[in-house]
Parts: sequence; structure tokens; C-alpha cells
Amino acid sequence: MKSVVKYELLSYFTNIPAYVFGAFLLLFAGIYTSVNNLMAGSMNFELVLQGISFIFLIAVPILTMRVLAEERSQRTDTLLYSLPTSMTKVILGKYIAMLVMFLIPLMIIGLYPLMLTAFGHGYLLVSLGALTGFFFLGASLIAIGMFISSLTSSQAVAAGTCFVVMLVNYYMASLSSFVSSQPYASLIALVILAAAVAALLYLLTKNLLVSGIICGMMELALLVLFFVKKSLFEGLFGKLLESLSLFKRYDAFVDGMFDLTGILYYVSVIVFFLALSVLSMEKQRWAE
Repeated sequence: MKSVVKYELLSYFTNIPAYVFGAFLLLFAGIYTSVNNLMAGSMNFELVLQGISFIFLIAVPILTMRVLAEERSQRTDTLLYSLPTSMTKVILGKYIAMLVMFLIPLMIIGLYPLMLTAFGHGYLLVSLGALTGFFFLGASLIAIGMFISSLTSSQAVAAGTCFVVMLVNYYMASLSSFVSSQPYASLIALVILAAAVAALLYLLTKNLLVSGIICGMMELALLVLFFVKKSLFEGLFGKLLESLSLFKRYDAFVDGMFDLTGILYYVSVIVFFLALSVLSMEKQRWAE
């Protein structure tokens, strides 16, 4: 795995996208710090991190679009399968390399609250908690971007799809307010979501029988639960959308709370999408 990390880091330092990723973060962090802290005389650096979180919508697709899509387009993925290591370690190596490229500008940004203490009393613990949450937010989005990159051989398609997914997640909490709170609306939405999960499973496994059985079991369970306790579905889908939003989870860190449940949620998302990336690559191995 170390060799994979080393190789990926060398490739990032010789390619423009990684520099663009870091430049975006540093540019907007500098602008927001100047406007929100220096010019406004505020010491709340955590608001800067909350303000620049939208940059992930652009920066993450730029960083992740080539990580696996390029391997497939150049047919070098066959070399990955021939490595004397498991695909899990290959995926972890590539992911760790991207985290390092994310940590480099983040460590520079982490110096900003220290510099702000020269102008007044800073809230360093709150800033540290916000930086920690910002890292896990970015790490989760990078894992999602990596999975999307594993699904296609086109970097443009990977970047575009990743942007759309990030955009939907960014506005997911806001969209939840437009969802009807009626039980039937939640049931229909959850049935559609179950079908989408089954479709994703089929995309990864190409096993129609297993995907169909899982879809049927999920939808049957929803129907049974609906008729047993209909009141449970009141506003359920809206609450689910809000709880699934990675960006909404970050608000707790900005409010000064070190949200351990938020950290666990981010870690779960990372593990889940890295596992999907491994499964996607293994599917390609046996399809060739």
C-alpha cells in the first residue's frame, strides 16, 4: 500500500488538478478570512470554514475525477489487478494520497486562527473543532468522488456526476423543507429510494436476482411498517434527507460543538463508499 501512496503522491505533484484543488481552497479561505475576520473585526474563524464549504462542489470533482477513471480510460487498471496486493489496499492507498493533498492546504488554513490572535482574543478550541469537522467533511466527499470515478472511464463524466451529487447533498437540507409531511408522500419517496439502492446494487454486481430480492424485501418491509404504524411516516422522508446531508452535519462544529455522532457519520460514509469503490473495481476485474 505504501508504494501505491508514494506513486499517487508523485503523480499529483506532477499534475495540474491537485494544484488547482489546493489553490481553490487557499484562495477562498484567504478571501473569506480577509472579509469576515480582518475587515469585519470578527474572531469567529469557524464561520470562514462554513462559508467556504461550498468550494468542495468544485474542488472535489477536480481532485477525484482522474483517480480511477483515468486508469480505466488508459487501460492501466489491468496493472492494478496484477499488483501483489489486494484491491482494498490499492483503493486505500489512492484514497490516502488524496487525503494528503487535502491536508496540505488545510494545514496552511489552520494557521489562520493563530494569526488572528494577534488582533484579539481568538476562540482557538472552536476553530480547532471546526477544522476537524471540515477535514472529515472533505474526506467524506472525497470518498464519494472516488466511488463515482470508479464507475466510468471518462474523467469529464466523473467530474460532472460528482458535481451534481455534491450539489444535491449541499442543498439536501433545504430541499427537505419542500417535501410533503404526509405519510403517503414519505412512503412513495422511500419506495423510490429503495428501488434506486437496488439499481445501484445491480450496477455493481450485475446480479438481477439478488438485486430484485433485496429491492422486494426493502419495499415489503416499508409497506408492512406503514400499515402497522402509519404515524411513523409523517415527515419521515424530510427528516431523512436532512440527516443524510453531510454539509448540514457540519453546522454543529461551526456552532462550537465537537459532534462525535457527526464524526461517526462521516467515518461511516467514508468506509461505505470506499467499500463500494473496491466492489466496483472488482466487478471490472471479472468483467474483463
